[in-house]
Amino acid sequence: TALLRVINFPARGIGARSLEQLQEGARQNDCSLWQAALNKVGNGKAGGKGLEGFVALIREMTDQAYGITLAEVAELATTFSGLKAHYQNDKDGEDRIENLEELVTAAVAFTNQAFGNHNNVDGDTEQDLMTQFLTHASLEAGDHQATIGYDALQLMTVHASKGLEFKAVFISGLEEGLCPHENSLSENNGLEEERRLMYVAVTRARQRLYLSHAQSRMLHGQVRYGIPSRFLDEIPEGLLKRLNSKPMARPGNNYTESYAAPVAQNTNNYPYKIGQGVRHNKFGEGVVVSYEGNAANLVIKINFGNNGLKTLAMEYAKLEKI
Repeated sequence: TALLRVINFPARGIGARSLEQLQEGARQNDCSLWQAALNKVGNGKAGGKGLEGFVALIREMTDQAYGITLAEVAELATTFSGLKAHYQNDKDGEDRIENLEELVTAAVAFTNQAFGNHNNVDGDTEQDLMTQFLTHASLEAGDHQATIGYDALQLMTVHASKGLEFKAVFISGLEEGLCPHENSLSENNGLEEERRLMYVAVTRARQRLYLSHAQSRMLHGQVRYGIPSRFLDEIPEGLLKRLNSKPMARPGNNYTESYAAPVAQNTNNYPYKIGQGVRHNKFGEGVVVSYEGNAANLVIKINFGNNGLKTLAMEYAKLEKI
């Protein structure tokens, strides 16, 4: 069950013998594992180890989840449960942490698209919101895939597509920081490896290839404004048929693409608006992506195209509007 998957992960000192006793108690009393845990240790003990600590943890999370949004519940669960701390201490945990952050993003998108901004309070819609979100997430995770012989859209990573071909291929997310990934800029031959992956993706198409990038996207719960990937510049213009009509200059080169007007974030208290073009003496031209911190230690994130995404202290950034 779901409880068995989380009860001792991260490790909480609950061994196999304790789990056997818990399952036996549930069978004898014809109840759920959670009820069996409550029967055994009551409300638990905050800061305790083993089953007592786990029950107290769930109780505390339940109390804190009351009256907050679905996205905040997701953030609470991934942090309070110890999952983030566990993967932060794991040398290979970076991808897992990104997955946890994307869970928050998915919660934001689900709430806004399907229900509006509801809070986790009493009421039929709100009570059921988490259940509906988890059901939606299960579908998104591929638990209900099309079987062989049925027409279906094949969704996969570039790595998984190696050796396969399709009549039509759609490649999305062709933005600096995603393709190529921002981490590749600081790795030896990282950019070349990203370029090879782009080649693999492009050559999966037999007849039609669709390339797309977003002007803005929700990433880790925040709206980010992107710059078209440099790899788009490397495709001969004669091979492209642009489906856009309103060009907008791309910082750092002559590449142009169409964008809809961005929905501006309220940045009246900041010197530069989200999405505004700026120039830096070292990194060149870029686009303001987001801000972090407060007035005392404000930092600004800027996508500098070929120079990647940079985080600069506002006090020392010395930027020029363009």
